[in-house]
Amino acid sequence: MKTKNIVLSFILLGLIVYFFPVGRFLGRPEVVTVAGYAEKQEMNQKAWFSAGVSVYNDDKQKAIDEVNGEVEKLIGLLKEFGIEEGDIKTQNLSIYQNQEDYYEEGVRKMKPGQWNVNNTVEVTLRDVTKVSELADLLGKSGASNIYGPNFSTNTDSAIGNDLYEEAIKDARAKAELIAKASNRRLGAVVGVSEDMGNNVGLYARFEGGGGGAPLEPGAGTISKTVMVSFELR
Repeated sequence: MKTKNIVLSFILLGLIVYFFPVGRFLGRPEVVTVAGYAEKQEMNQKAWFSAGVSVYNDDKQKAIDEVNGEVEKLIGLLKEFGIEEGDIKTQNLSIYQNQEDYYEEGVRKMKPGQWNVNNTVEVTLRDVTKVSELADLLGKSGASNIYGPNFSTNTDSAIGNDLYEEAIKDARAKAELIAKASNRRLGAVVGVSEDMGNNVGLYARFEGGGGGAPLEPGAGTISKTVMVSFELR
């Protein structure tokens, strides 16, 4: 009889929890949390290029001096073009000696070869109407490797702030559907947080540069995602 009473007590407790959620007794509202999303197109305002200089020489110091001279020449051209000093950055300097194969008495061996020195200049262009002109300049500069442009929208934190309201409206519409499907009513907002993932879209990348190729900056996508919790009644 005692065991039967214990089983009945557990069944009764389960029914109470099912029909009367514990959160209600503890004063905690039941909530539904959904993601709200909004986006808009924004014209790209910036472009990035990288131009690499590579030199081979039997003499290590001559290779270094030649690369340094080419990089200084390139930086001078960029400044004459109107690029600010703060938007020019050198990076990825590498100095190494190649190994060459040779055979001695039919046995393959290795010996030190020429020195290879590389340096790269990264450029930020803030006037995308000049992107084709800059690509042409880089193509004629003597740089060994040119990559770009990579376009982006303005990363100013104020850009796209108007999307928060639209994102929350989107979240409310989704939450109302969920509430209706569960025979409940939607209450007040009890929590909001922003999804801090990438919200600025890149548009294009063109490799090679120069050659008079027409380049268009196009538009990028700015988006906002918020997580919103609503009370269920």
